[in-house]
Amino acid sequence: MLRLVLALIALTAFLIPFGSPIKTQAAPQDPKAIPEASPQVARPDTKKDKQQEPPKAPKKNGETQYTAEQVVESVFLIYGSRPALEHIRRNGVERGKITRTDAEGKTEESDYERRFIRGENLDKDQIRLDQKLPTMEYSLIFGDGKLWGLINGASFTPRQDATASFISQHHHSIDSLLRYKECGSTVTLVGKEQQKGLDLFVIDLLDKEKRKTRYYISARSLRVLWLEYEEGNPGGAAVKYTRKFLDYRLIQQTLAPYRTVLLEDGRQSQETRVLTITYGSKISDSIFKGPEG
Repeated sequence: MLRLVLALIALTAFLIPFGSPIKTQAAPQDPKAIPEASPQVARPDTKKDKQQEPPKAPKKNGETQYTAEQVVESVFLIYGSRPALEHIRRNGVERGKITRTDAEGKTEESDYERRFIRGENLDKDQIRLDQKLPTMEYSLIFGDGKLWGLINGASFTPRQDATASFISQHHHSIDSLLRYKECGSTVTLVGKEQQKGLDLFVIDLLDKEKRKTRYYISARSLRVLWLEYEEGNPGGAAVKYTRKFLDYRLIQQTLAPYRTVLLEDGRQSQETRVLTITYGSKISDSIFKGPEG
């Protein structure tokens, strides 16, 4: 099985066609479109010299005990392998709708377009989020680890809560797990548990800024089902955030959720629905420049 998993990783990377942008459009959700697989967690390569071979995963009560790295590296295989993700998702355009719900239950829907160029780590990414509300249009632009905004062609400094929300969603994400090595983060296997009939691997990620994210990963499909984190609330207790990932679809041999739901202390505050994603399209650096640039 080990050789099969490693061969599949290599084959996945080899089969990725290079160079042309790929565009996907939303289609009616078909629960059979991406059947749940039962992949094996990656194990050390037995072909390597025994002196360099990591210790074998011990067993407890007859069940193999995997390391955090083994689980996360196996997640890479499901999402498309590290080489495929680095090449295909080096830049892209995502369009969809965001529905926000306030504490009184009132909702507001906006169209969005998210353009990005991938950097060597999350802090070096360049992101532009254009949003169109019924009464206004504005853009939030992230580059060099900083966030600023544009409205009617004039730059502005986003409110503190808007900045915090943007940075949180960027760093508490599936991407943070898939790029944990590039970002200098550490991963820890909390354990394996069962919730609502699901067998789950629970992984904690701690980044260089000491931000902690807990991931709940299906032991059957190795997809991230949801993540949790806490953040301080000025003048109040910390808020517990839960982000659920739903409606997974294949995009040029990589996997992405087309629906994401954000909960704040158990209350739904935001839902994002992807309509189209284009990877590999040419994006000019100029759209990420500030007025002084």
